[in-house]
Amino acid sequence: MTETVISNEALAELASSFSGALLREGDDGYEQARMVWNGQIDRRPALIARCSGVQDVRAAVRCGVQHGLDIAVRSGAHAAQGYGTWDGALVIDLSPMKAIDVDPSSQTARAQAGLTWGEFDKATQEHGLAVTGGRFSTTGIAGLTLGSGSGWLERRCGLTSDSLLSAEVVTAAGDLLTASKDENPDLLWGLKGGGGNFGIVTSFTYHLHAIGPMIYGGMMVSLPDRAPATLRFLRDYMANAPDDLGLGAAFVSAPPEPFVPEEMHFAPVFGVIVCWTGEVEEGERVLAPIREVARPVMDMVQPMPYVALQSMLDGGGPHGTRAYMKAEFLPGLGEEVIEKLVRHGASRPGPMAQLLLEPMGGAIARVDTSETALGVRDAPWAYHALALWQEPDEATESAHVGWARELARDLAPDTTSGVYLNFTSDVGDERVRDMYGPERYAKLVALKDRHDPNNVFHLNQNIRPSSA
Repeated sequence: MTETVISNEALAELASSFSGALLREGDDGYEQARMVWNGQIDRRPALIARCSGVQDVRAAVRCGVQHGLDIAVRSGAHAAQGYGTWDGALVIDLSPMKAIDVDPSSQTARAQAGLTWGEFDKATQEHGLAVTGGRFSTTGIAGLTLGSGSGWLERRCGLTSDSLLSAEVVTAAGDLLTASKDENPDLLWGLKGGGGNFGIVTSFTYHLHAIGPMIYGGMMVSLPDRAPATLRFLRDYMANAPDDLGLGAAFVSAPPEPFVPEEMHFAPVFGVIVCWTGEVEEGERVLAPIREVARPVMDMVQPMPYVALQSMLDGGGPHGTRAYMKAEFLPGLGEEVIEKLVRHGASRPGPMAQLLLEPMGGAIARVDTSETALGVRDAPWAYHALALWQEPDEATESAHVGWARELARDLAPDTTSGVYLNFTSDVGDERVRDMYGPERYAKLVALKDRHDPNNVFHLNQNIRPSSA
């Protein structure tokens, strides 16, 4: 058991101004509240403050600072590194804060930070509106917006933060700030990729895009021997593809679902996941050449609700999945790179492990690199090695982590620096600086010095203040 580091007096003081639930070890709900998506993470916070509103967040921050507690912040708790929980820490849990106000006339939404993308999409799709959201509907809107913003709509709408108009932020002093183009615009810039380094964002206001509620999407499933030819074709085809075409190419295993022939259950396959947001007839024309080269043995691309596409992958990584991730940007898919991808895709250590290739470009590349803290905009491809498993034994863990690391070592000469830190389990000062580059990192440090000079918010991919 982790020793409780918050006194009864401090707890009573916080409780006097706190509307939500305060959970310590032994309390009902503590065990569930301390867990995060990644089942590899098993930590025991001293106190979990489940906030019901902004004033609860402010009170919890002030309590944590006053009593010298480490502060961990969580909403969707989907970070691969498990930053949303920490031994002996005060966890400020925003997941109960789920209010959302959609204004169809202005195509905007103001959403509290505890929402998941499934909850957000349900509200906005009632009006045929959307913003780029995570590929798992269980991912929280907060971490994705602040740290990467990648999703099926990114080629059409840009990264999530490209549609961020303003944010409400609780600072390390417990103050409440608005970051927008008119108020604290430099802070808004830093929130677009700087993660949770400058405060706790309690709500986001987004510009929404006219998409859905029906799109043309799903997955084409091919035999693994079609992977090399399909990747070569996609390398050239996606360079000039319409923005309406969001896509992923994946080395996966066929799920044991009724729509999959029994003899293919858990068999290695090569999938092309499609999100077409234009007219269906045009989508069929655009996808016809991909179908021709992929030769799918199962073709599930069809008109479907956008929310169905957004939850399509949820079963491949449920809460409690053990996870280790590697990712990098690829400046191209040359023959040697394709050969490596095919080889590592074929050597996945278990049926849940995935190797995903993500074509970028489109709206992502049309945002100037100076407009957000997320720097890299011109990379045409990214790979994601998702080592996912459920067995809690060391041999399985070693095989999965080893596969992802060996893949990353093999592809290292073929990658470019600057991958978004949400994409990877890698941590450390050097990795953070590498992501932003010297000029952008210096600007982020200046923001940190202004808003969190004592590094109160350090349980993250940390940007250290000058004093550190």
